[in-house]
Amino acid sequence: MKKFSATALGLALLAPFAPAATAHAATDPSVVVTGQGAVRGTVGDEVRSFQGIPYATAERFAAPRPVPAWTGVRDAVEPGKVCAQPAGLPIGRPSTDEDCLNVNVTAPVGARGKLPVIVWIHGGSMMYGMGHLYGPDRLAASGAVVVSMNYRLGVTSFLTHPSLPESGSLALDDQRAALRWVRDNIGAFGGDPRNVTIMGQSGGGFGVCGHLASPTSAGLFHKAIVQSAPCGTEGNASRTREAALKDSETVIEELTRDMPAGTDVGRYLRELPIETLLAAYGTEREPRPVSGTRDLPLPVDEAFRKGRFNRVPVLIGVNRDEENGMILGQELGTGKPMADEAYEPAIREEHPRRADAVLRRYPLGDSAGRSLAKVRTDSIWAAPTLDTARTLSRRTSVRMYEFAAQDTPWYAGMDELSFPAAAQHMSELAYLFDLPLFEQLTPEQSALADRMTGAWTRFAATGDPNGGGETAWPRLRDDRGLHGRYVQSLTPGEWKRADFEKDHEYRFWSRGDR
Repeated sequence: MKKFSATALGLALLAPFAPAATAHAATDPSVVVTGQGAVRGTVGDEVRSFQGIPYATAERFAAPRPVPAWTGVRDAVEPGKVCAQPAGLPIGRPSTDEDCLNVNVTAPVGARGKLPVIVWIHGGSMMYGMGHLYGPDRLAASGAVVVSMNYRLGVTSFLTHPSLPESGSLALDDQRAALRWVRDNIGAFGGDPRNVTIMGQSGGGFGVCGHLASPTSAGLFHKAIVQSAPCGTEGNASRTREAALKDSETVIEELTRDMPAGTDVGRYLRELPIETLLAAYGTEREPRPVSGTRDLPLPVDEAFRKGRFNRVPVLIGVNRDEENGMILGQELGTGKPMADEAYEPAIREEHPRRADAVLRRYPLGDSAGRSLAKVRTDSIWAAPTLDTARTLSRRTSVRMYEFAAQDTPWYAGMDELSFPAAAQHMSELAYLFDLPLFEQLTPEQSALADRMTGAWTRFAATGDPNGGGETAWPRLRDDRGLHGRYVQSLTPGEWKRADFEKDHEYRFWSRGDR
């Protein structure tokens, strides 16, 4: 990917208009001058908001390029275009827009000095999502400048073929371009470009891990928050070029079935309707960036094990009941709970070599769905997240949490199902963002939200979430077999150390394949 300085380009082109725009910005808090031109946002009682600011331009299957400067003051009061994605998850929106690389910036009103910066990378399996869905006002009001972004997803990021030399990891390339924009411009919004925390959940968390392992992301961030993304396990956060080519093979075969002989494949794919690309790629994939490149020389898990990663303080965590939502989602689709007699076959299919041992360790409880969710949470999420934290902790400061609140907001407008969702996948996001997917927080939930945003902001400011009158939160230490005792349990009551290894049968899953 070509490097560029957005500031240098923007200031050169903006020079004839800079004095007027700068004078306007000095007297109007809704106007900020960036390297590409001035933008006008909105000013509320607590925060200033600027939405849809372009940070790069995107041509199909090509690395992000610099944004041309503009004259005058550009409106930044509405979200920008959503990157192309199919219909599917409610965290996304169907879109056919490809030139969609824009950021949103939210800053506290009246703040003095340079504030810590939190750059949010949204989740959605790197297939779905949009930055503006996650309302950052609460997080910003706690003392940070918050940036969210749109980046290319699914087929427009990950389709891999020899004729598409820049494609395969464009999601990370776009995110890196956004981080360069932050470095060059965030000072104008009151943020400190030397104190940037990248933060992501699920697919966005895997993106954060990609930047931890990327030498070309070095220096663009200074701390990292990884939520529900056990990226230290083989194949979870990256894939080899061979795997990427194989994954794209059938898609490209379908797309080029009617291609005239002798046609260049790359040119043909660039000229197809975006709807055709989205349909061929489907909706069930969870693609990952390609390793073995200049930007990602090693697979993420290998980079962590070998210590070849950007050694910044890391806050990493998992939700106590990650898989509850997945099971309940299946129940919502079928209209009935999982049958008890389906439990054992599901275990035998998912753990063929250890099925008897798993069934002894996890006998059928009062609900087949809840029992299966427990097995999946422990094996897919909890144990690998602790492994990831342990690996990182050997070379950098790591603090690990478990979001364990049980009375969490359910999806707005949706009926309750056969068992509580509790601390399901994504549930912690309702405590960090204003997220319309969920019901409004109760007073007790709001109190926990304030405590969590305080901890996240303290970490962004200093690399240490301690303070605010909470129980001491120690660094995780990979020693004496007690690593799980360093995990902080985040609940409405007093925050305490989780008995994480026991609660999630860590040693059982560590002894065998998952």
